[in-house]
Amino acid sequence: MNARIKEDQYGQIAITPHPAWAQRFWEELLPLKDAIAHHALFTGMAAGELPLASFRHALLNFYPLVGNFPHYMALSLARAHQVDAPGVLDARDWLINNIRIEQRHLYWYRDWAGGFGVGAAELDAVIPPAAMDAINHYLWHINQRATLAEGIAATNLAIEWATGDWTRSVVKGIRHYAERGEATLDRRTMAWLRAHAHYDDLHPFEAMELVKRLCGDDAAMQKKCLEAARRGMEYYLLALDHCQASGGPEAAEQTALA
Repeated sequence: MNARIKEDQYGQIAITPHPAWAQRFWEELLPLKDAIAHHALFTGMAAGELPLASFRHALLNFYPLVGNFPHYMALSLARAHQVDAPGVLDARDWLINNIRIEQRHLYWYRDWAGGFGVGAAELDAVIPPAAMDAINHYLWHINQRATLAEGIAATNLAIEWATGDWTRSVVKGIRHYAERGEATLDRRTMAWLRAHAHYDDLHPFEAMELVKRLCGDDAAMQKKCLEAARRGMEYYLLALDHCQASGGPEAAEQTALA
């Protein structure tokens, strides 16, 4: 019976009240998280007002972030070897459980892009603009070179926290594109959005819980994790700003004609 209970609870993280340092940590990141979640790119998507070419441009050039997400987490997993250290075994189990989920999300994202006319060949060949690719280089670096706690803070807290927020607004308004015949929306093409808008919204809170366990009372490590998360959000915002400004070649052509 005990083995069954343990198996059912594998990879689950119980959320606990924040100590004072963790509450400050969380609150310091809120402005950046909100800037991402309420970015004009996402409000345009939610309102059905983002031009189709710009929507496709975003889906295409953010694909490497989604496609490589399991790899970033796997790099952190490789660092979770000192299982007698506080929080490391919890982090290892959580990463193992969620890498499988993120791999499934990769295929769901491809379905979403396909619903908007972005094919698999385009996704597989994409080389994002430097400003949009910087976040990928940062996540490769932080998960490979920094501590386990910093990798989780920069990846699963910083990126998934804001993503859970903006998807909740976009999933409600995306029907406008289907109504205009600009997209095919069904259970398959909506799976990625719905997953992040609903049942995956615990991930950043679980990531914060892991950061708390891994840092403990180490003030220096707490500071490093805060900086890692902040920088991840800054790169996310940089990618969004560039994506909104460029909008892809078709969008640029439409602007020039106007």
